[in-house]
Amino acid sequence: MKSFFSLCMVGLVAAGMQAVEAADLKSGLQVDEFPAAFYVTDITGPSADRKLCYRCQYGARPVVSIFVREMNENTTKLIKDIDTVVGKNSGNKMAAFVTVLSDDPDQQEAALKNAAKSSGIAHTPLTVFENNVGPTKYKINPKADVTVMMWVDSNVRVNHALTADELNADAIGKIVADTSKILN
Repeated sequence: MKSFFSLCMVGLVAAGMQAVEAADLKSGLQVDEFPAAFYVTDITGPSADRKLCYRCQYGARPVVSIFVREMNENTTKLIKDIDTVVGKNSGNKMAAFVTVLSDDPDQQEAALKNAAKSSGIAHTPLTVFENNVGPTKYKINPKADVTVMMWVDSNVRVNHALTADELNADAIGKIVADTSKILN
């Protein structure tokens, strides 16, 4: 009986540690950090098929930067909702861009073009980064399937790091609501 009780306790402790670990997932630049330059290949934006630095191009504007490991229904919904906010805030010069992290960026091109077209993503360029680790200075956690950073005046104000299971309608709503923190 003691062995059974001990085994149950070990299981509960392990489950609790996993829950804490998921809640404490950190990825990307944290609040008050400076977003450094990094280059991506633009797939659907105004500079399609070219390498460029959207971080550099957008400067001090209010920016939403989304790193994803995979385009799926939930990531596409998040991007579309952010795209809608960007479109409504063009007077504030709000901008956004998505970076898909992939060891095979060429393989992502068709999926990104299809996602942009089928979802009507018009204001948010979809781009690819040349590996699945991401820009070194951005500290993208390998356990994070989605990392969202929002900054204005080159100062990160919002950070969300989620696993694929955590990205749902509620999480998307919270992320979209946080765009108010970068709009002056």
